[in-house]
Amino acid sequence: MSYAIIIEKGETSYGAYVPDLPGCVAVAETREEVEFLIKEAIQFHLEMLQAENLPIPTPTPNEANAKRSLN
Repeated sequence: MSYAIIIEKGETSYGAYVPDLPGCVAVAETREEVEFLIKEAIQFHLEMLQAENLPIPTPTPNEANAKRSLN
């Protein structure tokens, strides 16, 4: 499964989140670091959901994510 990742540049850092996985976030000083950290966060988030026998959200299709980013 492939989830959309939103990366935002702040004044002194980068933030990333996954719209389909509420609470799955990362913050870092560089874009490269935040990309690495959000991928780790996704893996951990999915493992936690599985361990708790909770449903794994289906990723939103890419077309819907593109439209959401443009609005």
